[in-house]
Amino acid sequence: MLWLKVALALCVIAFGTFLGYAAAGKYRSRAQFFVQLHDFNERYLSELGYARKPLGELLRSFDARGDFKKMLDAFAVERRTEVKFSYLTAEERENCRNYLSQLGRGDARSQRDAFGARRAELGEKKKVCAGQAKEKGALYTKLGLMAGLAFVILIV
Repeated sequence: MLWLKVALALCVIAFGTFLGYAAAGKYRSRAQFFVQLHDFNERYLSELGYARKPLGELLRSFDARGDFKKMLDAFAVERRTEVKFSYLTAEERENCRNYLSQLGRGDARSQRDAFGARRAELGEKKKVCAGQAKEKGALYTKLGLMAGLAFVILIV
């Protein structure tokens, strides 16, 4: 009978930890989004300076994943600039919309200046979001673990 209690306790603790991990998912998604946006900006700047591929070809060839890929695909096909991801704040969605609306507008020099000016801002946002994801991820996982332990103490 003791092994059944131990097995149940381990399952409850594992479930609580999983819930904590899942609760931090929005912070991980946000960090991944800004890492890809920063990488895309760097790639776009290098394309403007050297290779000068057409924008459609660059959008198709960029190795994006998840929501960022969905956003790039929607922009490439329909030139849709809206960003509707719930893990982004309203200000971040507006900045992304402005970023997309500037892609491919004007000559290469003005594009290089405009997107070069965003380089530091995107790098800082990438760093802040990665730190938040690590911090909040650890916090929520620990809270889930503690909730599981508390529940085990209450039922055993």
